[in-house]
Amino acid sequence: MNINRRQALWAGGAIGATALLAACSSSDGSTSSNPAADGGKPRSGGTLRVGALGRASAITRDPHGTQANESDYLILALVFDTLTVPGAKTNTAPRLAASWESSADLKTWKFKIAKGAVFHDGTPVTAKDVVWSLKRLRNTPSGAARLPGIKAENISAEGTDTVVIVSDYANAEFPILTRFTTFVMKKDTKDSEIAKAPGTGPFKLDWYRGGNARLVKNDKWYGPAVHLDAIEITMFETPQAMANALLAGQIDLASNVGAVAARTAGSRKDIQVLRRPNDMAMPIVMRTAKGSPFADERVREAMRLVVDREAMVKQVLSGYGTVANDILGTGDPDFAKNTPQRKRDLAKAKKLLAEAGFDLSKTYDLVTTEDIAGLADSATLFANQAREAGIKVKVVKEESGAFWEKTWKTGDFYTTYWGTNDSVIFFASKTMVSEAGQNEAGWADKEFDAAYRKVISTNDPKQRAAALRQLQQIEYDRSGYLLWGMADGIDLAASKVQNLPELAGYGRVQLEGVWLS
Repeated sequence: MNINRRQALWAGGAIGATALLAACSSSDGSTSSNPAADGGKPRSGGTLRVGALGRASAITRDPHGTQANESDYLILALVFDTLTVPGAKTNTAPRLAASWESSADLKTWKFKIAKGAVFHDGTPVTAKDVVWSLKRLRNTPSGAARLPGIKAENISAEGTDTVVIVSDYANAEFPILTRFTTFVMKKDTKDSEIAKAPGTGPFKLDWYRGGNARLVKNDKWYGPAVHLDAIEITMFETPQAMANALLAGQIDLASNVGAVAARTAGSRKDIQVLRRPNDMAMPIVMRTAKGSPFADERVREAMRLVVDREAMVKQVLSGYGTVANDILGTGDPDFAKNTPQRKRDLAKAKKLLAEAGFDLSKTYDLVTTEDIAGLADSATLFANQAREAGIKVKVVKEESGAFWEKTWKTGDFYTTYWGTNDSVIFFASKTMVSEAGQNEAGWADKEFDAAYRKVISTNDPKQRAAALRQLQQIEYDRSGYLLWGMADGIDLAASKVQNLPELAGYGRVQLEGVWLS
């Protein structure tokens, strides 16, 4: 996102930055109700059959590992709780952490564990369990990106129910970073035992077979009432196969199925189409490091001027999306809405390429995958548009496992995707500051780093807003991202499925409030 980089990571919800600075003590509702056929009163019982995308070559069972499959991430998110989750009213709502507070210098954060939280086997969750889990997470290959500014030795327990995390620098936005990957396991769980390790989530694992799983209700869960008896998750390799299974009545919910399926199902009265605006970013990444053909910022600017954004949204997303402006985090309340919309300008693009000495005789590989609907199509359409500026682009499709192992973070020119849009700072911390563990473009910009530190080191709204504007302008001008549009997230569900979550990103997989009419 990786954290399922797409989930996060795909990687959302409505955001308010100042809410991070105050301790939170009650859930603000991570799901939104859709009309119920029987008047809206929740009904207990039943099994929800869910389809989710995934590939056998990318399966993982480790909650702290790289989750390239939505199916795996959905299972993990229902079995293992994170400290916090996206909220409907604030960007960060309580989960396993009932509340949190910071020191005056914004370097020390204390998280209080929810009362009554136990593992599936009935063992109480202690601060030592959380500390061990966070240290394990921090020590993964991408741990620095998941917990930026945090060293493992600076995570400790205070009593039995409080976790203390000390940052290397002031970070007013730290709680938002605990929403996606801070899955908690029992202290000292062995790697060989993780596949069957008890979690603390609303469901527990009944069985798992090749990417498919059955989860049963956790009667010991500390959170709100869970209405379903079970959730069965089936992995599908393509959105079309998943949509067909829903239309045939084989599953009840097709998760993140895409625009084509939405058009097909739109006339069916027995099918709900749940649309989450601006749910997913599918940017093109241009490597900025020395030696890359895109190292010159004039070349990157030219590429951003080559793309026809309106055509991309219309053709790739079938209109289920909006034009974007090369800044990640479009759902942030402080998003730079006044930044002039970049439009197609082939003449200026050609001029910039000439000034930069860009070699138009070469053909440049644009690497993509078919992990999500529309991703490969976006690469193909961009290649066609670039040809009009004299740029030769060859689309290379890689298998998912090979892409994440060999191309991601090292390739010169490739597509990627993120399933959250709610925080400019989230993306900056994960993908753009020099030390970011998931710095996809290899970008190192001292001015950007300084603006980032200004944003996170203050809880003064005016100072934060000013620094954030500067940070976004730098990103707009010279980052390694070409973000042409934001795709709507689309789920299809049978009419009996009630109270589906409507939040983007990680909020979308919080199915504990769902019930069947």
